[in-house]
Amino acid sequence: MTSRASADAHVLNDDAPWGDFDPTAYLARNYRDLLDADAAILSFIRSHFSDHFREHGVDAERPILGIDIGAGANLYPAMAMLPWCGEITLFDRAPKNVSYLREQQLHVDPEWDSFWAVLRKDGAYRRIDSEWTDKFRKTVRVQEGNLFSLGRRNLFGRRRFGGRWQIGTMFFVAESISSSHKEFRRAVECFMRILEPGAPFAAAFMEGSTGYDVGNRHFPACDVDEAQVKESLQKFAKKVETRRLGDVSHMVRPGHTGIILACGKRDPQS
Repeated sequence: MTSRASADAHVLNDDAPWGDFDPTAYLARNYRDLLDADAAILSFIRSHFSDHFREHGVDAERPILGIDIGAGANLYPAMAMLPWCGEITLFDRAPKNVSYLREQQLHVDPEWDSFWAVLRKDGAYRRIDSEWTDKFRKTVRVQEGNLFSLGRRNLFGRRRFGGRWQIGTMFFVAESISSSHKEFRRAVECFMRILEPGAPFAAAFMEGSTGYDVGNRHFPACDVDEAQVKESLQKFAKKVETRRLGDVSHMVRPGHTGIILACGKRDPQS
């Protein structure tokens, strides 16, 4: 008998059933309540982005462009970029995820308030506290597409060494779209190449994942560890800080051994 993990061994991104990805089931399992893992991640990326912009500054009259790759049914990476952005692209391949994101443009669901409560502990977020949902609706733009195609279009971008977006996030995407390590590395490269030189970024990865279920459909994953994550990013960022969340409270589903969070800044010369 062939195991599910071995059956996944040859599943590439184009083979996965993205048309059947169910954001309602994904939300119910992962984001109806604030999990310990997400609270920890939010606190890390809140500090990373706030510290970056306190150090470098952003002209209030010239807000920057942000992008969240593979946004799916997870709004909090975009929420983490909100104080500094005039526009945030929510990019996803699955049609039902795109529909969910467009619904959130009209009305942000109340379960995201508990996630915002973690972010608002920093002053940059408190400055928009009373209007964050309104700013979210006005700022986000939803785009359907394949990361690999986006990466090709932006390989050289508007500047010599980078793309158009000045801040970016990619959460549980590169290792969760196929079982191929080659496609994992390619997804990381595409993400990094669409960012402008010097752009801060945050990315999260499921460690040791062998695949995952959403509703009644199974999706492939690539088994990666902290060293592989760091190696894939260091080609495009001189300094990458990684954190491994491996406590029992950080396990969000069967079939993975931890969560890896990576934060850094796009290298101008790669």
